[in-house]
Amino acid sequence: MTLPRRQLFRLVAAFGLALLIAACARLTVPMVPVPMTLQTWAVLLTGIVLGPRWGAAAVLLYLGMAVAGLPVLSDGASGLDRFTGPTAGYLFAFPVAAALAGLLAGTGCLRRFVPASVWLFGLHLLILALGTAWLAGRMGLPAALAAGFTPFLIGAAVKSILVVIAARALSAARGLRRG
Repeated sequence: MTLPRRQLFRLVAAFGLALLIAACARLTVPMVPVPMTLQTWAVLLTGIVLGPRWGAAAVLLYLGMAVAGLPVLSDGASGLDRFTGPTAGYLFAFPVAAALAGLLAGTGCLRRFVPASVWLFGLHLLILALGTAWLAGRMGLPAALAAGFTPFLIGAAVKSILVVIAARALSAARGLRRG
């Protein structure tokens, strides 16, 4: 049985983007209990590139690689225990954010630079909110906000802008291939 060309492309792209998320997890600023990484940049870009279903699937593939023991999380971590630890809420938010980024891209909300940056910043805030809510169960809300939300706001804004730039570059490259 052979896969249609489009399906094969999506499978390869999903695997490649899962690896991109893993690579971005390695680009880290060590902080306790939540490190600062480029994962959210890659997660949102994955949703935009692949759309809501395939984007979420690629992120779930990435998370599955972590559960299987591959060292794809920040600091080369892996294992099921990471899905019960302090950063689990952020990890659980990743496929949701990728799907929402894909939906936004599909509706045209990301066509203009400034609105796209604002929408993607909102998705970063969603990831931070869900992660902080999980973290608050471990350390209380004030400490969780101080450790898992506030320090990430500027980075989230910058990464949102960088997602728009990367998505536009990929779109332009795709347009060049067609021409």
